[in-house]
Amino acid sequence: MSTPERLIESTRELLWERGYVGTSPKAILERAGAGQGSMYHHFTGKPDLALAAIRRTAEEMRATAQDVLGGPGTPYQRIEAYLRRERDVLRGCPIGRLTMDPDVVASDELRGPVDETIDWLREQLAAIVEEGKEQGQFVPSLDAEEVAATILSTVQGGYVLARASGSPAAFDAGVRGLLSLLRPATA
Repeated sequence: MSTPERLIESTRELLWERGYVGTSPKAILERAGAGQGSMYHHFTGKPDLALAAIRRTAEEMRATAQDVLGGPGTPYQRIEAYLRRERDVLRGCPIGRLTMDPDVVASDELRGPVDETIDWLREQLAAIVEEGKEQGQFVPSLDAEEVAATILSTVQGGYVLARASGSPAAFDAGVRGLLSLLRPATA
């Protein structure tokens, strides 16, 4: 792996573990096994490197979600697959964590890929709910945008509750509850 790649990957991990403030250039260099000055040779500084790392994380999250949401099955089955997909619940969401980082939220540039990813995911979920309504799988009175927001809230809130309790049980309970509310009569 090239030095810039090691720097990006190390920054991604550190942002997920420690947040922006807790991710020092020294920690990045140590994790990447890169020499002093490497970061500034390839990036203009910590914000530039963090932006590259956040963009990479956002791209991977979208690709993972697209694989599941664009996969086979009914709209309900695709939502269920998204909610039940394998994830490190106790570690939390790498994008969701960034929404709680005041330095990321304060920076339009750093927050951009985070906002874009959340908006993209909400749009994808809303489109699947609409598809389900059109097929008669979901009741016509469902508001697709509100259901999409509920799905995202369940996932992100589930991460928080699981981390707080030290157990994925809270995440799993939220997923089961939401799926029971969405379950078509024929499922």
